[in-house]
Amino acid sequence: MHYPWWYVPFLTSPMLIAVISVLHVIVSHYAVGGGLFLAVETRYAYRTGNSAYLSYLKEHAWFFILVTVVYGAITGVGIWWTIGLASPLATEMLIHTFVFGWAMEYVFFVLEIISAFIFYYYWGRLEPKTHQVIGWIYAASAWMSLVLITGITAFMLNPGAWPEHPTFWGGFFNPQFIPQVLARTGGAFLLASLYVYLHAAFKAKDQELRDLIGLRSARPALLGAVLVIVGGLGWYLALPQSARAALEAASVLNVLMVLIFVITVAVFVMLYLGPYRHPGWLSPGFAILFFAFGVAAITTGEYIREAVRKPYIIYNVVLGNQVLVDEIPRLRQSGFLEGGTWTRAFVAHRYPQVMNGKEIDESRLLQLPEADQRKLGEVLFQYHCNDCHAQRRGFSAVGQLMRGWTPEMVRTVVEQPEKVHFFMPPWSGTPEEAELLTRYLLSIAEPAPGGMRYGEQRSDRGSSASDPEGRSNDRSGRVDGSARR
Repeated sequence: MHYPWWYVPFLTSPMLIAVISVLHVIVSHYAVGGGLFLAVETRYAYRTGNSAYLSYLKEHAWFFILVTVVYGAITGVGIWWTIGLASPLATEMLIHTFVFGWAMEYVFFVLEIISAFIFYYYWGRLEPKTHQVIGWIYAASAWMSLVLITGITAFMLNPGAWPEHPTFWGGFFNPQFIPQVLARTGGAFLLASLYVYLHAAFKAKDQELRDLIGLRSARPALLGAVLVIVGGLGWYLALPQSARAALEAASVLNVLMVLIFVITVAVFVMLYLGPYRHPGWLSPGFAILFFAFGVAAITTGEYIREAVRKPYIIYNVVLGNQVLVDEIPRLRQSGFLEGGTWTRAFVAHRYPQVMNGKEIDESRLLQLPEADQRKLGEVLFQYHCNDCHAQRRGFSAVGQLMRGWTPEMVRTVVEQPEKVHFFMPPWSGTPEEAELLTRYLLSIAEPAPGGMRYGEQRSDRGSSASDPEGRSNDRSGRVDGSARR
């Protein structure tokens, strides 16, 4: 309502955020866990004088910087670009609430970049102790970035008492903070080891070196799998009531929760029986399978985390349609179109006949021609519904969801969406605007699929509910022949 809408056909803009975010997350976790791996293993290689391992670590550091700094930086900027366009109100709230947190994160991010380049490009030119210190500076900075960003993103799912007592630390140390830090730290350990396996399986030619890498990387990966499970349980226990209800009500989310648990346990068992107990099992095929499992678990977890926030972007603060919770009563009174700067300007420009001075006269909206009413209904859809739904085709397209619906069914969903599905935002406009949206939705709803049979009601006495002699069945299934006797 406070910003113009960014329309992404078919995919919808929030799903574009999800795609870019997932592509970033599978690398950003590696940036944390991989930094710790390089710091620990470089120290080990220096201490044991293992020049072959040290040479491999330098080669891996180049791969690490290429993936995390170059690719990670591009996708990180992509996240800011997409959320600024697709969820501007929520982005504004997060920036204003956590200015100090973002400032700290940028400091640690700069430290990451500087220390990563020094660590690699001054390899062999620094004293071993100094080189190790640079590695640990990177590892600590990367983990602090994870902690800071996790506190902010966890706030979106459950801000705790922040809406009543808005303070920086109260919002940052929210009920989801510790569980998500544990889970993400574990995911960083686990995913980093899977990246190391993938790289070593193709680059480490010496079998003894490959066995050493497999054994050394299995330990943090096993710890990571445990942290993911512990953090995941804490995440579930700290869910707000609406998020837990959304999780339990959606069958696909239940399936994905089971999938995450199964994959994590499977990876733990494979790590223990494979690289930890039998390092020689590490092969390109094994590493690719491992990596695919890790990516599947991470992406599935991100999808579930985002899905259970509905109907909110920030729980109890910003709704999924970019409306502040506190704005709903005013919008229902004055009108959704009137409440937005951009929607009001559009109506004033295209339909000056409905304006009463500088305000929209709601009573005149339904006097417009039918085509114009549907156009305004489409505007209402873009601002009120398009955050979660495509139109005729695409992600959760309403044209497909409403196949065969009657006008009364559509009108009920428009007027009371939160009563039909509790994870939908409530209607935030006037009855006249609800009628406009209803007429637009009916114009794009697909007909019920043909060729389907549900049984037909026959008008004669020998209906399907009677036997051939006309005797009716009662509810218990017994035949009543008293009429014939």
